[in-house]
Amino acid sequence: FMWGRKTAAADRLDAAGLRAYWPPQYSIMDGLTLEPIKVVSTRGQTVDGEYHPEPRVASIVASLQKPEWVVNVKETGQIILVDYTDIKNLKTTTIESAKFLHDGGFDASGRYFMVAANASNKVAAVDTKTGKLAALVDTAKIPHPGRGANFVHPEFGPVWATGHLGDDVVSLISTASDDAKYAKYKGNNWKVVQELKMPGAGNLFVKTHPKSKNFWADAPMN
Repeated sequence: FMWGRKTAAADRLDAAGLRAYWPPQYSIMDGLTLEPIKVVSTRGQTVDGEYHPEPRVASIVASLQKPEWVVNVKETGQIILVDYTDIKNLKTTTIESAKFLHDGGFDASGRYFMVAANASNKVAAVDTKTGKLAALVDTAKIPHPGRGANFVHPEFGPVWATGHLGDDVVSLISTASDDAKYAKYKGNNWKVVQELKMPGAGNLFVKTHPKSKNFWADAPMN
């Protein structure tokens, strides 16, 4: 479930987007009453070109750059940017990434949405400013970031972290930044720059805080 800003279709109201595992669709609703305004099917082709009749919507987030939702369709590997400024004449952008999209979160800049394609062992970085795929990063087995975690690494600069269900590591991925002070790290961008060893596999969520020097990673599946 994700809120959006005011739209032309409902000038007085905020719109809300709702994901669904079943039926295979996402819904746009009145933000005050939750009355459905539009229901959009996600049935279609996978990134491999095969038709999938029941692709689930694994996660949905609101862009921090534009009045758009980022809708992640699990089995097809399609990331759909939904422009909600005119719901009656809905415009979407479909970005191909990798199959089995799951959850994710924004990098520190708020520009790039990082989403795990868990059974593909990849993380997709979506540039929500340009509406394009910035990178598809190979990772350890079955990444599961939750929203992930951002911090500035002393050697590699800004990084976004994800744990893994299938490997005993936390992967740190270098993220791009428009800040000139991080320009020297550009060569590392969209690469796994470090893997932090865990006691075992089975991590679900990682967290940190801007005012803390600590990094937290659970292991409930171990």
